[in-house]
Order: sequence, then structure tokens, then C-alpha cells
Amino acid sequence: MSACLALEQTLRIAYLGPAGTFSQEAVAKHFGQFVDTVPCATIDEVFRSAESEQTDHAVVPVENSTEGAVGRTLDLVCQTPLTICGEIRLRIRQNLLSTAASIGEVAKVYSHAQSLAQCSHWLSKHLPGAERVAVTSNAEAARLAAAEPHAAAIAGETAAAIYALNVLAPHIEDEPNNTTRFWVLGRNRVGPSGRDETSLVMSAPNRPGAFHNLLEPFATHGVSMTRLESRPARTGLWEYLFFVDLAGHESDPAVAAALAALAQKAPMLKILGSYPAAID
Repeated sequence: MSACLALEQTLRIAYLGPAGTFSQEAVAKHFGQFVDTVPCATIDEVFRSAESEQTDHAVVPVENSTEGAVGRTLDLVCQTPLTICGEIRLRIRQNLLSTAASIGEVAKVYSHAQSLAQCSHWLSKHLPGAERVAVTSNAEAARLAAAEPHAAAIAGETAAAIYALNVLAPHIEDEPNNTTRFWVLGRNRVGPSGRDETSLVMSAPNRPGAFHNLLEPFATHGVSMTRLESRPARTGLWEYLFFVDLAGHESDPAVAAALAALAQKAPMLKILGSYPAAID
């Protein structure tokens, strides 16, 4: 895909940086090597970069198979004019990286909070006395570990190469199938591919049976719901938004009929995008 598009212009892709994060690996998996990658310090900046047209697309993490949803991504996707135009599923292989020669020399471990959680059992068994320090990204953890002789980072092999760190222990994640899902955001909707998903967010009125009523159009029209996530709406105490993934493209007749019926029932409904489903 990137090779064909590069004949016209070089795509610029924003991602959660710095260089060496799993987000950067996700960009490479989806777009290939013929793109300009733009690291951003926060997920908010990733969104703003594409919204302001400084970049063509944004790649953001949305959920991890072990630790669940990335709340900030869900909050921002409700507000953005960008649409989801692709998804990436990346197998996450966590490694203990350090300038130290052995695990016994490690007194502190840096990593992103989700990575620390994904490796908590391994850390408790092999480094029970080491201080655990959460930082903004795995790549930032690698940068810090490179500057401290008795520190280590939990990060990917790309970060090890960038920051010249030894892999003291490979694949230390507690769950062997640990996978993170990313969304690709852009300014244009994409047509059906024949193997699509549709994501939406909706609210439910505060009355008995209201949520059941919202799900009824999917059953009536034979549309499969593949994911459901709730998130505080930030508009009032104990009010929630519901994030739903459906099998199929929004232009498919069954999906279109279900969405039309849902629009008559939901107080708020936003179609976040239809996009080709990633292959695990």
C-alpha cells in the first residue's frame, strides 16, 4: 500500500512516540517503510496532528487483550472529526532491556503502566525487590534505562536496537497471546472491502430496558456485534457512552438498516468509521 501511494506523495503518519514504541511497530506493519513517521508525546497530540492536517493519518492504541481499553483514545474519538479507516492487531512481545550484564544487577524497572501490568507476575517472580516506575511510553523507558547502570526497561526489540540495550530476558509478558489493537484515523471514509468492521458510539436513555431496546436492531437485521465497551460520558454523574463494533460495512444493506433503526432510538449516535478488519 505504501509503495503505491509513495509514487504520488509520501504519507506522513502520526503515532505515540518516541521512536521505538509498539505504536511505531504498528505503523510499520500497516503502512510499510515508505512513509514519514511523526512521533508525538501524547495521544492527544497524535489526534491533533492529523486533525490539523500536519499528517495524513494517526495511529492510536485502542485496546489490549490483557489490560483492556485505552480510555484516552475512546474519549478523543468521540470528539474528533477524523474517521477510523483501518485497524492493526500487533502481537506484543515484552522484553527486559538494560545495559547491565545480568538480571541480578537490576534495581529499577521503567515501562509504560500497561506494560508493567502485563508483566507483573514475571516481575514478582524474577525481580521482586526492584522498583517499578511507570513512564509515558516503552521507548521513554528504554531511553531512561540506557542512562542508568542498574535500571532496566520493559519494551520491544526495536527499542533495544535504538538505545543499545541488552535483552536480559525475552518475552516476559504474562499472557502468551498478548495483543494490542490500534485504529488508523484519517479524514476520508473508506469503501467496503468485503471483510469489514464498523465502530460506533452511542448513549442510552436512563430508563428500564433502554439499553436492551438499543441492541434490538442488530438482532432484527442479523448484524453481529463483536465488541461492547462502556465509558463514563463526562456529561453527568453515572451517565455512560457505549462503544460498539459490528461485523460488516456501514453501506452493507443489513448494517445500514440496523444503523437507521438505531438512529431513531439512541439519544446520541456517532458512526466512528467502517474499515477493513485486521488479520490476527
